Amino acid sequence: MAVVKEFTLPDLGEGLTEAEIVRWMVEVGEVVAIDQPVVEVETAKAVVEVPCPYGGVVTARFGAEGDTLAVGRPLVTVAVGSGSGSGPVDGPPDAEDGTDEGSGNVLVGYGTGAATARRRNRVRAVSAAAGHSLTGPQAPVETGTQVAERATAPAPAATATAPAALAPQTADGPVAVISPLVRRLARDNGLDLRALAGSGPDGLIMRADVERALAGAPGNANGAGHAGTGTAPAQTTSAPASAADGAERVPLRGIRGAVAEKLSRSRREIPDATCWVDADGTELLATRAAMNTALAAAGADSIPVLALFARIVTAALARYPELNATVDTERAEIVRLPAVHLGFAAQTDRGLVVPVVRDAHTRTTAELAAEIRRLTEAARSGTLTPADLTGGTFTLNNYGVFGVDGSTPIINHPEAAMLGVGRITPKPWVHQGELAVRQVVQLSFTFDHRVCDGGTAGGFLRFVADCVENPAVLLATV
Repeated sequence: MAVVKEFTLPDLGEGLTEAEIVRWMVEVGEVVAIDQPVVEVETAKAVVEVPCPYGGVVTARFGAEGDTLAVGRPLVTVAVGSGSGSGPVDGPPDAEDGTDEGSGNVLVGYGTGAATARRRNRVRAVSAAAGHSLTGPQAPVETGTQVAERATAPAPAATATAPAALAPQTADGPVAVISPLVRRLARDNGLDLRALAGSGPDGLIMRADVERALAGAPGNANGAGHAGTGTAPAQTTSAPASAADGAERVPLRGIRGAVAEKLSRSRREIPDATCWVDADGTELLATRAAMNTALAAAGADSIPVLALFARIVTAALARYPELNATVDTERAEIVRLPAVHLGFAAQTDRGLVVPVVRDAHTRTTAELAAEIRRLTEAARSGTLTPADLTGGTFTLNNYGVFGVDGSTPIINHPEAAMLGVGRITPKPWVHQGELAVRQVVQLSFTFDHRVCDGGTAGGFLRFVADCVENPAVLLATV
């Protein structure tokens, strides 16, 4: 006998409570293998492929692309066979022979540890007039053939998408909302959640429901005012005006929302100050060119400028460890951290992310270059894990790649400082008492004034500039 197993959105780690569906990777009626990714979701930190711990036939998907699901809500249901249902399946036997227990390998934030790259196969349609699809979490399936017939037959809408929305909540009953972000969005816009009909599983009110209500979408319970009151909600008057003005509303969610929240919190909580200095980077570039010539001869990868600055930063933090810190506001304590986990800002199609090089203080320049290269490629492909994006103690921001000289960076909360690097460009410079054209870079340093005073910040920045102008200074401090 076969049963239908329900797979819910797992805990993706780092305090994340919800995720947005980016792309479904399977269809209803498709055969999936144990630990095969079934959906790509975007959290506030990264885009993650979520693997299913069951092997069998997908009988339902919950949520459309763009919907936001809370952790613990259903993602898919899978008809798990006992090994006797291989007849009607067009694919390898291991694709449809699931186990009742599943793999058990769905890890927090990282998918599974034993995922395999087996190809997916769609079940052949046995009969266009087959019976009803399986819906219950323990509904029995008599044979493998019936599994295929049920999974591929025309199914009620509830088996292919989330269950239909429930009626609006009663005035004194509980509100079907799990996400605190959804509650806050409604509260900030004066929206009564009790007047909404949730489109999520079991009538759960989703972010999309609130956004439709705020936009005055037709068919929503709030579109014509609160049920039974005849009064229009406060937000319905502003939406037509925005539409008439041609304004575009872009929801602050996912990575963009996380960036907005973190930067706003940094500005609210951290009394930051910025100092800057111009430095002659001619010798640094010459040193890099010599290093890369030697590495090329040995068949090794080249060293990017960012890796050189990463090495300089780790040396500077060894000299000024008070800047590798955070502030515990509840206990009114400065917490100086023993390890340097160096974040670096990276611009991607999905927004700004800050991958973290773990234990940067223990790595050589070549090892820093290799790890920065790996994380950058993962950022561009959208495969960074939550662990790759958290735990930083200091951030390096190379905004020179955008062709600008200076900036006043916002500290990456809860860190205490950030070094900004502008473009390295030819400028007139007094070198050895004479005017010359040199490769000049502007360095800016933003720091939390609670952890140190200007003397410490200035000393840190001056040391960095000295290493840029004369890389031998770095060798002398190792």
